[in-house]
Amino acid sequence: MAYTCQKCGAVADATGHLCDPCGDTAKCSFCGAPEADARHICRGKLASMKYVCDGCGRVSMESHHLCKPVEIGG
Repeated sequence: MAYTCQKCGAVADATGHLCDPCGDTAKCSFCGAPEADARHICRGKLASMKYVCDGCGRVSMESHHLCKPVEIGG
Protein backbone atom coordinates (compact mmCIF):
# COMPACT_ATOMS: atom_id res chain seq x y z
CA MET A 1 0.00 0.00 0.00
CA ALA A 2 1.30 3.45 -0.83
CA TYR A 3 1.04 6.38 1.53
CA THR A 4 0.88 10.05 0.56
CA CYS A 5 2.01 12.98 2.69
CA GLN A 6 -0.89 15.39 3.21
CA LYS A 7 1.51 18.35 3.57
CA CYS A 8 4.07 17.96 0.77
CA GLY A 9 2.52 15.30 -1.51
CA ALA A 10 5.45 12.87 -1.27
CA VAL A 11 4.62 9.17 -1.75
CA ALA A 12 6.27 6.26 0.14
CA ASP A 13 5.69 2.58 0.94
CA ALA A 14 6.07 3.20 4.69
CA THR A 15 4.54 5.94 6.85
CA GLY A 16 7.82 6.60 8.69
CA HIS A 17 9.26 8.40 5.65
CA LEU A 18 6.49 11.03 5.49
CA CYS A 19 5.74 14.06 7.68
CA ASP A 20 1.90 13.72 7.60
CA PRO A 21 0.92 10.37 6.01
CA CYS A 22 -2.50 9.21 4.93
CA GLY A 23 -3.27 5.77 3.54
CA ASP A 24 -4.29 5.61 -0.10
CA THR A 25 -6.27 2.74 -1.53
CA ALA A 26 -4.78 0.88 -4.47
CA LYS A 27 -6.78 0.71 -7.70
CA CYS A 28 -6.32 -2.15 -10.17
CA SER A 29 -4.57 -0.80 -13.28
CA PHE A 30 -6.15 -3.51 -15.48
CA CYS A 31 -9.85 -3.55 -14.55
CA GLY A 32 -10.15 -0.39 -12.42
CA ALA A 33 -11.50 -2.18 -9.34
CA PRO A 34 -11.21 0.08 -6.26
CA GLU A 35 -9.18 -1.05 -3.25
CA ALA A 36 -7.49 -3.97 -5.04
CA ASP A 37 -4.96 -5.84 -2.90
CA ALA A 38 -2.11 -8.14 -3.96
CA ARG A 39 -4.47 -11.15 -4.15
CA HIS A 40 -6.94 -9.43 -6.48
CA ILE A 41 -7.65 -11.30 -9.74
CA CYS A 42 -9.43 -9.50 -12.57
CA ARG A 43 -12.34 -11.40 -14.11
CA GLY A 44 -10.85 -10.85 -17.55
CA LYS A 45 -7.58 -12.48 -16.50
CA LEU A 46 -8.98 -15.37 -14.44
CA ALA A 47 -9.58 -17.59 -17.47
CA SER A 48 -5.89 -17.22 -18.45
CA MET A 49 -4.54 -18.56 -15.15
CA LYS A 50 -2.83 -21.95 -15.56
CA TYR A 51 -1.17 -22.55 -12.18
CA VAL A 52 -2.09 -22.32 -8.50
CA CYS A 53 0.41 -22.22 -5.63
CA ASP A 54 0.00 -25.21 -3.33
CA GLY A 55 1.46 -23.11 -0.50
CA CYS A 56 -0.41 -19.79 -0.53
CA GLY A 57 -3.21 -20.24 -3.08
CA ARG A 58 -2.17 -17.49 -5.48
CA VAL A 59 -2.72 -18.10 -9.19
CA SER A 60 -0.48 -17.29 -12.15
CA MET A 61 -0.19 -17.71 -15.89
CA GLU A 62 3.41 -18.92 -15.46
CA SER A 63 4.73 -21.47 -12.95
CA HIS A 64 7.94 -19.58 -12.13
CA HIS A 65 5.93 -16.84 -10.39
CA LEU A 66 4.80 -19.29 -7.68
CA CYS A 67 6.75 -21.06 -4.92
CA LYS A 68 4.85 -24.39 -5.17
CA PRO A 69 3.14 -24.37 -8.59
CA VAL A 70 0.51 -26.96 -9.48
CA GLU A 71 -1.16 -26.97 -12.88
CA ILE A 72 -4.87 -26.11 -12.68
CA GLY A 73 -6.97 -29.02 -13.88
CA GLY A 74 -3.87 -31.18 -14.18
